[in-house]
Amino acid sequence: MKNENDTSVSWSENIIIADADHLDRVAFNLTVNFERMLNRRIPKADLARWIDCAALDGGVREGDHHNHVIFIHSKAKKAFDNFTPSDFEQEINGKAFRDNLGEFTLSAIPIEEKVGGERLLIDTVALICQQEGVRRVIVAADEDKEWNDLRHLLQKVDEEKRVTLLAMQPMPGGNFRQEILGYSLMSALGIRGDELK
Repeated sequence: MKNENDTSVSWSENIIIADADHLDRVAFNLTVNFERMLNRRIPKADLARWIDCAALDGGVREGDHHNHVIFIHSKAKKAFDNFTPSDFEQEINGKAFRDNLGEFTLSAIPIEEKVGGERLLIDTVALICQQEGVRRVIVAADEDKEWNDLRHLLQKVDEEKRVTLLAMQPMPGGNFRQEILGYSLMSALGIRGDELK
């Protein structure tokens, strides 16, 4: 029986934290560019597919894992423009799905006017990196706005945690792994490698 005074939180072993506004902008830019290049319409990105690709980039492998995905978005933005599902409150926040990588629980957190988006994302990453049960942290952040603070923060993270940053270009130095964000988004947008030859 759980003690009523116990306020401990059970953290998922794998956590993805994404700047949703940045993610949406990058998906839009890729859509515009690839529609021109491939001369075909690119559908909205499949959000679950992107989550799976991001998890794989962060080292999650097939199994019954507990995964949590946190989308941080501006309060004025109620939905993704370039993903499906899109509505933060109705279709994403509090929802979950299960596949061969385990269960993914989704959260959408709006940025209050008092707290800047960069600070909320940095504070969220800092909090999660301190939790004992968390093994992998995957971060999709806006490298133009959040990079210096993230790099500084991640220099202090416990070596036992696997931290992976998803960015559009390689970023210099730090105690983390890196993957190119564009690859996971291309997969979610249905862009196949054989189309690019």
